[in-house]
Amino acid sequence: MSEHHRSIWSDLTGASFTQGYLDAGGIKTRFISSGSPDKPLLLLLHGTGGHSEAYSRNFAAHGEHFWTVAIDLIGHGWSDKPGGSYEIADYGAHVLAVMDALGATRAHISGESLGGWVAAWIAVHHPQRVDRLVLNTAGGWTAHAEVMARIKRLSMEAVRDPSVERIRTRLEFLMHDTSKVNDDLVETRRAIYAQSGFPDIMEKILCLQDMETRQRNMFSDEETRGIASPTLVLWTSHDPTASPEEGKRIADLIPNARYEVMNGCGHWPQFEDPDKFNAIHLGFLLDA
Repeated sequence: MSEHHRSIWSDLTGASFTQGYLDAGGIKTRFISSGSPDKPLLLLLHGTGGHSEAYSRNFAAHGEHFWTVAIDLIGHGWSDKPGGSYEIADYGAHVLAVMDALGATRAHISGESLGGWVAAWIAVHHPQRVDRLVLNTAGGWTAHAEVMARIKRLSMEAVRDPSVERIRTRLEFLMHDTSKVNDDLVETRRAIYAQSGFPDIMEKILCLQDMETRQRNMFSDEETRGIASPTLVLWTSHDPTASPEEGKRIADLIPNARYEVMNGCGHWPQFEDPDKFNAIHLGFLLDA
């Protein structure tokens, strides 16, 4: 199938998967899962304004080894969108409630961008719940005003006018090779952003792009050094939010962390180069 006609469905043809909803502490939470519940649980957490389809190209490979569950974080995708706070502890509480709903005391947690920030928060504050940790171009350590302003502008333009052009522009921010943004991915996100009231929720979600709010949610060096879970810090050559050097600093602070850089990728390496991502990711998660 040509790249011009790629779709989420074609990504999932190699996977046995389920889409559904669960009750996570009163939050109706949408998920996509692959693999069976008798395998170790692997939670996949997307970034700001994202959704479970961020991992559509990873389910088949990971479902062979793990009960692989990607969720729509609170306020995101097709999950509930309450009117409360959207700081990192709120996302962390939601993910812990998801684990409880799945009957899991522990899980491997892999997060991209915002998802990595949330995963690290759980590793810092609830270390007993985390087996292995993957921080994929993760937030939580950097605060670049120009990047934050760009994310706010592109996100709000996309939800106020959820046209194909606006949605495509927001998704192209994530990719080094913008041709990877296919029509199906655009339509998937367009449907989410076109939900009634979504601009109001996006305003709340973007609180972490305000400097004062962001800084009070960031990790100190002491907290970072206290992460006890085996950790992979995965960065890219062209991440639009932070440099590989900044990613390396995070890895150097975490005891015995592994650091990898994927070349030719932006902010969604798991989607942009799934074969390489899956090899690196599974190599870490399965390393005895």
